[in-house]
Amino acid sequence: MWIQVRTMDGQRSTQVDQLSKLTKIEELRIKLEAAFEVSPNMQRLFFRGKQLEDGHTLFDYNVGLNDIVQLMIRTAPPSADDENNGKKESKKSENKGSCDSIVNGHVSNDDEDMEDSKSEPGTSEDQTLKSVYKKGEMIDAKDPTMGAWFEAKIMDISLADETDLSSILYHVVFDGYEEDEIHKLPENAIRPIARTALTWDQISIGQIVMANYNPDEPDERGYWYDFKITKKYDGLTRNSRELYARLSLGTNTEDTVSQECKLKFIDKEIFKIESPPDPSNSEESANSLNGKTSPAKRQVKPDCNYCKDNPNKSCKHCACHKCGGKENPGDQLLCDECDMAYHIYCLVPPLEKIPDDDEWYCPLCKNDTTEIIHAGEKLRESKKKQKMASANSASNRDWGKGMACVGRTKVCSIVPPNHFGPIPGVPVGSAWKFRVQVSEAGIHRPHVSGIHGRDSDGAYSIVLAGGYEDDLDNGEEFFYTGSGGRDLSGNKRTAEQSCDQTLTKMNRALAKNCAAPLSDKEGGEAKNWKEGKAVRVVRSSKLAKHSKYAPVDGNRYDGIYKVVKYWPEKGKSGFIVWRYLLRRDDETPAPWTKEGKKLIQELGLKMQYPEGFLEAQAKKEEEKKKQQKDKEQDKESEKGKGKGKGKRKRDEGEASPQKSPPSKKKGYRLTAETKALLDADTTNSKLWTEVTTALQDYPTFIQKVEESFTCICCQDVVYQPITTKCFHNICKSCLQRSFKAEVFSCPACRTELGKNYKLTVNTSLDAALKHLFPGYTKGR
Repeated sequence: MWIQVRTMDGQRSTQVDQLSKLTKIEELRIKLEAAFEVSPNMQRLFFRGKQLEDGHTLFDYNVGLNDIVQLMIRTAPPSADDENNGKKESKKSENKGSCDSIVNGHVSNDDEDMEDSKSEPGTSEDQTLKSVYKKGEMIDAKDPTMGAWFEAKIMDISLADETDLSSILYHVVFDGYEEDEIHKLPENAIRPIARTALTWDQISIGQIVMANYNPDEPDERGYWYDFKITKKYDGLTRNSRELYARLSLGTNTEDTVSQECKLKFIDKEIFKIESPPDPSNSEESANSLNGKTSPAKRQVKPDCNYCKDNPNKSCKHCACHKCGGKENPGDQLLCDECDMAYHIYCLVPPLEKIPDDDEWYCPLCKNDTTEIIHAGEKLRESKKKQKMASANSASNRDWGKGMACVGRTKVCSIVPPNHFGPIPGVPVGSAWKFRVQVSEAGIHRPHVSGIHGRDSDGAYSIVLAGGYEDDLDNGEEFFYTGSGGRDLSGNKRTAEQSCDQTLTKMNRALAKNCAAPLSDKEGGEAKNWKEGKAVRVVRSSKLAKHSKYAPVDGNRYDGIYKVVKYWPEKGKSGFIVWRYLLRRDDETPAPWTKEGKKLIQELGLKMQYPEGFLEAQAKKEEEKKKQQKDKEQDKESEKGKGKGKGKRKRDEGEASPQKSPPSKKKGYRLTAETKALLDADTTNSKLWTEVTTALQDYPTFIQKVEESFTCICCQDVVYQPITTKCFHNICKSCLQRSFKAEVFSCPACRTELGKNYKLTVNTSLDAALKHLFPGYTKGR
C-alpha cells in the first residue's frame, strides 16, 4: 500500500509506496530520509493526534491506504555557549529588577500600595444613598437569567454611577442556591417579599399577580413568575376552577410575553405583588427589616424530579448512587464527570476518608489506567489487537500488503446497506481493481466474504471467485455453493471442506431470496423464479480459470440474478454442501455479449483504480528500471569503460523504438432522453453546464452529479429538491426542519428566505435525478 507524508507547514509532501500494514515506524523514517533530506533522529511523525514511535507498526496506529501522515522536523539542540550566554542575561535582568525596587534605601511594596488604594463598596456611601431597602433585609429578587422571582438577602448596596446617587445596585444572595454568589441587581429587580395570598374572589381579569409555573412541564411545580390574568372559570368545586394568564418576563410587570398558559397551583398560591416601602414610614421599614411580617417560605421546583426532595425517601439520583441513602452527606464524594454522589464506605474498595485530590471519578466514569498513555510514553498494544489471531500467530507472512486490509476510504450512502436491487448510478459492466472498491461503491459491501445478507432478511449480493470446487458458471445462469464447512482458524482465508454445511447465517439468507417456502432439510424450488428477491452478482478475475465469463482483471458487476432453487447434496469433497441455481433477470445486456460490450464502450466504462494507485505503480516501475540499469552499468564497468560505453549506446538505440502517438478516445455522450431532462431544469442550467463539460466516462459524470447536487444538511443526493432564490438545492424535509426551528435562511449561504417562503419542489430537477439515480428515493 502507499501513504502521503506532508510537512507541518504543508509546503512539501511526497507519496511513500511499497509499504505494508506491518511496516515499522523506523523503516518509514528511513524511506523519508531521502525524500525530505532529514535524518531519522530529526523526524517527528504524527497521525490523528498521535506521535508515531519506533518499535510499532502502521497497523498499531490504524494508518490506512492513502492516509496523510504529518512530519515535523526537529530543531537542533542549543550549543553549550548559547546556554551560558542565556544564563548570564537572566542574571543581569534579575539584578536590574532588584535594584529598581530599592529607592533611597526604601523597599517599595506594590501589594501594600494596592491594598491601601482599595475601598469596600457601600461602607462610606450608605449615608448618602437614597435606598428604600437596608442591608440584611429579605426581599424578592428577579434572577436575570431565568426571569423568575426568588427570596434573597441584601448583603450590600452601591452606586452604579458615582455621579448619580439614585442609580443604586443591590448586592444580593439568592436563598436556596447551592453557591453563595453575590449578584448585583438594579432597583427595578428588587421588591418586598410577597406576603399576601389572594383568595379566589380577590382575583380579577387584568390583575398582575405572582404565581408558580413550570414552562417545561406545566403539570409540575416550577418557579415564581409575574402573570397577567386573562381568563377565570368558576367551577362547582375548588378543584374544578381554572385560571389562565400570560407570563411576564420583562422588568415592567405590564410587559407580558409568551402564550397564554393555565395555572395549576391556585389554592393559596396566588400572591399579591407588594408595593415598595415608604422610606418616610420608619415603622414599616423596621418591620420589614426585622422580618415580623415575612410569610412562610414559598415552595419551588424540587432539585430532584425522582424523589421530589423527600428526605425520608431513598434516591440514587440525588443521594448515594450505590445505596440511595441520604444520610451522612459529609461522607459523600461527587464524581467530576457524571455528578453522581457516592458514600466513601459504599465504594469497592471502601475509602477511610475523603481524598485530597482536586478531581475524583466514580467507578463508572474512571478510565482504565493501563490504557492511558502519558506524555513521553510510547504506544501500548491495545487489548482488542492483543486478541486478534495475527497477534498470536507464529507465521512470518506479511498479511499487511493485502488491499483488503487497507480499509474503506468512503462508504456508499445513496442507499441503505440492506438495499435489494441495483445501486443507483452504478451501471452493469462497471469494473474495479480491488474488492475494497466494490465495497465503497455499495455493490458488495464485505471485503472478503462471498455473500452479503442477513438470515432474517435475505442476501443482497454475492461474488463469484471460484473459491468452491462445486461452482459451475454458464453465464446467464450458474450453480453457486454456500459458505461454511471449512476450518479457517489461524487467520486463514480459505481451506478444504472439512465438515457438512448447514442452512444458517449467509446460507439461510441466500435461500430466503428464493420464491419458495424455506426448508432446511430438502431445500425448495420456485414456481415463478422471477418473483424472488434480487441479488447483485459480481464476478472476480479469480474465476477466470474456471469460467470464460469472468473478467480478465479486477472485479466486474454483472447485474441482477434471482434464485431459482436451492438444495443440499454431497459435494466433490464428500461432505454435504448447499447448492443454489441463480438465473439472470436484468434488462441491461450482460457484459460478455455483443450488446453489453457496445454499451460499455458508449458509457466509457473502464477499470477503476484507488486514488494514487497508478502513480504508485509508475513510481515502482521506475525504481525497478533504475535498479536494473545500475546493475547493467556495474557489469559493463567490469568489462571496460570504452567497450562497455559503446555497447550501452547500441543497446539503448535498439531498446527505444519510435512510439506511435496515442489514438484519441471518444468521450461519453449523453443520451437524448438524459439531455432533454437536464435542459428542462433551467434554474440549475449553470450547474448542469459545469457538470457536463468535458465528459470522460459515465462513472465520472455520475460522481460529478452526486457532488454537485448533494444536500448540505443531510449530505445525500437531494430528495424532493427545492431550489432557493440563491440557487442552492436543499431537500424539502431538511428545509422544513430548519423552518420548524425558526431558522428562515438558506443552510448553504445564510441568505434570508423569510418566514413565508414557499417550499416549491423543483420538478424538473427531481425528474432528472430520478432518471440518473433510479431508486435512490427508496426509504427516504
